[in-house]
Amino acid sequence: MALIEIKDMYKIYEMGSEKVHALDGVDLKIEEKEFVAIIGPSGSGKSTLMNMIGCLDVPTSGTYLLDGEDISGFSDKRLAKVRNQKIGFIFQQFNLLSKMTAFENVERPAKYTSCTRQTRRQKTEKALTEVGLGDRMGHKPTELSGGQQQRVAVARALVNEPPVLLADEPTGNLDSRSGVEIMDMIRALHDAGNTIIVITHDSDVAEHADRVLHISDGKIISDVRKGDSREAL
Repeated sequence: MALIEIKDMYKIYEMGSEKVHALDGVDLKIEEKEFVAIIGPSGSGKSTLMNMIGCLDVPTSGTYLLDGEDISGFSDKRLAKVRNQKIGFIFQQFNLLSKMTAFENVERPAKYTSCTRQTRRQKTEKALTEVGLGDRMGHKPTELSGGQQQRVAVARALVNEPPVLLADEPTGNLDSRSGVEIMDMIRALHDAGNTIIVITHDSDVAEHADRVLHISDGKIISDVRKGDSREAL
């Protein structure tokens, strides 16, 4: 059973009298422990697909099975619970709370789980140590470099130990050196057994993945695995 299975998914927006097919009959399977990049230009549908995979939106039609559970028609409340438990997000803009320390930012998602305060603190310390910020836990975002802020965001994504890590243009706000460091870190997380999905327009970022999906006009037009010269259309 695939960790993620999308069947015949459509997302249609009405723009006045015109209907825009942001997703146009997408079929997709992602297995546990895969490292997948979804690449495409602006307007291709990759952000819409990310929103579906990340349970940030629901399709107009089609099915989305996450870890064997059909969540296509879930309410906002149920989707929020799925997001917190099963998906770790890494955003281009970091999305850290400026008045909170690195520790408090990372701990925040764990507060919405049933774990005890002690367990929550242990998980937070572990996540920050894993990304090399064990000595920066008390620092606020303004006291950290861009690369360090993104490391905090990675730790936040890890704290609830979700089965899926979803990274949206994770190097988009970083200089080239910091970008390489973050992608090396994401690669290491995959090597440690995490399922990684990266959304990007950058072919250099996509090169880190073992499987690259190209999306255009709401359709997946190619699906290539490293070492495979054939394209699955």
